[in-house]
Amino acid sequence: MEKMWAGRFQKALDKQADDFNSSIHFDCRMYKQDITGSMVHAMMLSNQGIITKAEYAEILNGLSGILADIESGKLSIDMDAEDIHMFVESELTKRIGNTGKKLHTARSRNDQVALDIRLYLVNECEEIGKLLLELIGVIKDKAEENKAAIMSGYTHLQRAQPITFAHHILSYAFMLKRDFERIGDAIDRMLSQCPIGSCALAGTTYNTDRVFEAERLGFSGISLNSIDGVSDRDFCLEIMSAFSIMMMHLSRFSEEIILWSSWEFKFIELDDSYTTGSSIMPQKKNPDMAELVRGKTGRVYGDLMALLTTLKGLPLAYNKDMQEDKEAIFDAVDTVKMCLSVFTPMIATMTVLKDNMYKAAGQGFINATDLADYLVKKGMPFRTAYKHVGEIVAYCIKENLVLETLPIEKYKEFDSAFSEDLYNEISLETCVNKRISKGSTGPESVKAQIDYLTEFLNEKGIH
Repeated sequence: MEKMWAGRFQKALDKQADDFNSSIHFDCRMYKQDITGSMVHAMMLSNQGIITKAEYAEILNGLSGILADIESGKLSIDMDAEDIHMFVESELTKRIGNTGKKLHTARSRNDQVALDIRLYLVNECEEIGKLLLELIGVIKDKAEENKAAIMSGYTHLQRAQPITFAHHILSYAFMLKRDFERIGDAIDRMLSQCPIGSCALAGTTYNTDRVFEAERLGFSGISLNSIDGVSDRDFCLEIMSAFSIMMMHLSRFSEEIILWSSWEFKFIELDDSYTTGSSIMPQKKNPDMAELVRGKTGRVYGDLMALLTTLKGLPLAYNKDMQEDKEAIFDAVDTVKMCLSVFTPMIATMTVLKDNMYKAAGQGFINATDLADYLVKKGMPFRTAYKHVGEIVAYCIKENLVLETLPIEKYKEFDSAFSEDLYNEISLETCVNKRISKGSTGPESVKAQIDYLTEFLNEKGIH
């Protein structure tokens, strides 16, 4: 295929250099955004009298045909083309002749690609947002099923205080809700800065209407500096940063699923459909999907770091280095979508082993804080109560007892303020149920959290 820029050159581009320079094998996925942008650009050129109405109609018909043929499979994208922009323009010229050569008036590939990647990312991020909402909904439903399932909450991976399984997993729903909002904020910023019309870097001498073009493409504004319009990819970095934070949340959740499904914990069992076996050990049931999500988190981090490194020393305006933005952002998009698509049904189908959780919660003295609070309510300063309970715990460990089985006579040896009512105060159910602060593990708080998420999802059309 002849290069659109070949006029100045006396020799053909070396084949190896041509392959090295080409981006068609990965930017071909933006064909729809490229054609959509070109249709609107042609409309603007026609409205401004830069091309005739007849030429616009011819271009629009040609572009519509190319789009339909690609999507039906009738037309294959030529992988010998330099990039998707050149392929579309070349195919258009083949179909409608010299009129097709007028399409590129008052624009450059620099602003064209900056537009295409924004449009592509908006579409993909909206899909990712839907996947996130589905996951939040599954977590919320799983919490609803397990509002009364008591487990130990942990700090430092040491048993800490009694909570419900619902309260624990709802924390991830709220993290993912913020991830959804971060991605939405990034979309809004992408759509506030339409770069088309910036041209190569300095704008154009034609009387274009950038605002019209931006509005037709769904943008709320235009880039106000043409150099900025073509030379920055902070919108890619922002999306990749949001993806990285989201993947970090999924990775933390994955780590807990991996721990919980081990025989050492056995708090949950993953469905056979989302686990694998061993080639040599017949008993194994491995949480490979969770492990892969945890592993692929590093991949998304790497995509972000790759683009940050690519951009960090670039002078203005456009440089070919910026072609490297696409493989990184495309890989991040694909990885995130893949992880969410597997993670959601994995959570939906897992079995919560409530009895195992409750049994484990009965060990580790996770009601010790409540025992100290019991003394505080009888007038003892908290630090004094804390010391007494620490001594009681040490004694129980030595005698292989737990707080619930230590006789009341022994309690009274530590302090006369103890009486029989302490056993009710330190039962796991009481410890959970008396948590009345907003956002706590108490039943009313957990119900409020579920109701809040239900309302949020309903507003987003998830029922």
